[in-house]
Amino acid sequence: QVQLVESGGGLVQAGGSLGLSCAASGSIFWINDMNWYRQAPGKQRELVAGISSVGSTSYADSVKGRFTISRDNAKNMVYLQMNSLRTEDTADYYCNANAASTTNRYVLREYWGQGTQVTVSS
Repeated sequence: QVQLVESGGGLVQAGGSLGLSCAASGSIFWINDMNWYRQAPGKQRELVAGISSVGSTSYADSVKGRFTISRDNAKNMVYLQMNSLRTEDTADYYCNANAASTTNRYVLREYWGQGTQVTVSS
């Protein structure tokens, strides 16, 4: 099994910055893509940013130019740097990864963290 644990959420004023981290641990054989999702109250969960195992990135239009996703494969970490935050960025942010465990090296499974809250005040 693979566990994902997010950290770094909190309260920030509009226009400010915040960085999120996600640590993957457990019986990891290989991590393919790693992603950040968010879910605002009353809304569906949406993909914010993703990064492949070789570092290719993609972003939701709403965060392009403001958010940066990165990863450290040696540490099994993924990060999300959020700049120029807006009130509409307020949400629970979830780390997501597709990974193979040492007990089943040839099957990618999807894993989720427990989420971390980000609140942007006006």
